[in-house]
Amino acid sequence: MTHITPSDLTILLVEPSDTQRKIIVGKLEKEGIDKISTAKNLVEAIAIIERHPPDLIASAMYFEDGTALELLQHIKNSESLAEIAFMLVTSDYKKSSLEDFKQSGVVALLPKPFTAEHLGSAINTTIDLLSPDEMELDYFDVHEIRVLLVDDSKLARNHIKRVLNNLGLLKVTEAADGQEAINILGDEMFDLVVTDYNMPEINGRELTQYIREQSQQSHIPVLMVTSESSETHLANIEQDGVNALCDKPFEPQFVKKLLFQLLEH
Repeated sequence: MTHITPSDLTILLVEPSDTQRKIIVGKLEKEGIDKISTAKNLVEAIAIIERHPPDLIASAMYFEDGTALELLQHIKNSESLAEIAFMLVTSDYKKSSLEDFKQSGVVALLPKPFTAEHLGSAINTTIDLLSPDEMELDYFDVHEIRVLLVDDSKLARNHIKRVLNNLGLLKVTEAADGQEAINILGDEMFDLVVTDYNMPEINGRELTQYIREQSQQSHIPVLMVTSESSETHLANIEQDGVNALCDKPFEPQFVKKLLFQLLEH
């Protein structure tokens, strides 16, 4: 595998403030990144992306001509651009403002102001996403592990599937909600279930309860992906038989550690 370093990355920084752009460019350069383009609004950003797609977009939340969510949706809805990694840089901490980004597969949510540690972690996550790093397991052939991936967001499924594929898990069956997952579980056997928590009708917690109490595959490890952060909420989920919890954004190295724990115990 060719090892990617920060100096190999091309980054587009989309930031309306001249001062903030200079500050963030300086911090990126300290991380060893020198291939940096900048834009101050959506029109400029889209023109650059269409001409020279970067490896990573680092974007502020609001612009004179739109929002980062519109930029993210433009990218994710384009077959040729959908693989570009996207990082949001924002001082908005409201859960409702960030939920759509988490569901869309951003690689990182960077607070304003952010530390060198925050930025370094986000850069490393981007490199992980661009660098296939197959797991080596003692008890499984990683290529033969059958995964059921359940999430009502197609964008989130695409991102999670990409991470799983990079780790060598290639047999991934997708379900768009809990009910579809239950139907699939009745027909096929799996070695691992990766499910979102927030889904309409049958959510991830209810799906896990079904797997543990009613399915013929009650032993399957369940990895729950959730953007919830309440300790009480997370404790309740774990009591329902979830084996491991992972926050969104779905970070490759953290997921790799969790999968080792689940599959090699």
